[in-house]
Amino acid sequence: MPIIADPIFWMLAVFATLMTGVTKGGFASGAPNTMVPLMALVVPAPQAAAIALPVLCTMDIAGLRAWWGRWSRRELLTILPGGMLGIALGSAAFGLLDDRSVKLLLGVITLAFLARSLWQARPGRPSPAPAPPSRVRGGFWATLSGLTSTVAHAGGPPLAVYLYPLRLDRATLAATTVVFFGVVNYVKLVPYFLLGQFPVANLLTSLLLLPLAPLGIRLGIWLQARLSDRTFYRAIYVLLGVTGTKLVWDGLGL
Repeated sequence: MPIIADPIFWMLAVFATLMTGVTKGGFASGAPNTMVPLMALVVPAPQAAAIALPVLCTMDIAGLRAWWGRWSRRELLTILPGGMLGIALGSAAFGLLDDRSVKLLLGVITLAFLARSLWQARPGRPSPAPAPPSRVRGGFWATLSGLTSTVAHAGGPPLAVYLYPLRLDRATLAATTVVFFGVVNYVKLVPYFLLGQFPVANLLTSLLLLPLAPLGIRLGIWLQARLSDRTFYRAIYVLLGVTGTKLVWDGLGL
């Protein structure tokens, strides 16, 4: 069958799928998707993104059920138009970037998110006052989120730049994030199909990973009540640091 046979790929793909499900199910407002960075260590980054998309769409359904009705309508009306514009821009850029360029972009985004998160969590940092909502700032960062999400499913960090300073409560932040990326991911299916990113090998690989999607979601919901955000994110940050460094290294051809 035309599926990926590399056992290292499957080891990374299974782990990354479960971890992404955990973040969407129980920690939706924090860690970014780890599927593409990890799988891109073995296969070309555009192929990793194509394999991940159907799985992410399946997770979005479970995530929406978990956080249904808790989103901020005001913020969704601010960020969704920008997300759609970002998808259009990302689709135009998708075919212009080679594998090394996508890996470099993905690695830089990953390390930038990690650096920002560590800086905000530094000891002694005073808690800032909530930022006021802004259609201009929200539209800009949502557009950038839609673009990077289309290229490499890495839209979490740009969106966080706008949403986190608003200091929404945890449930509202998580639900708003889930709805935004749920809409974005399903819309992305159209340009991915038109760009020829769903050959049989990619679809079969996605199909084999699909059963892990609801399992990861349920695991995340279970862990939410038993594991602190701080402990969970520390583990994710270590993983992102190693992965992001490797992607930048490969993207630069070192």
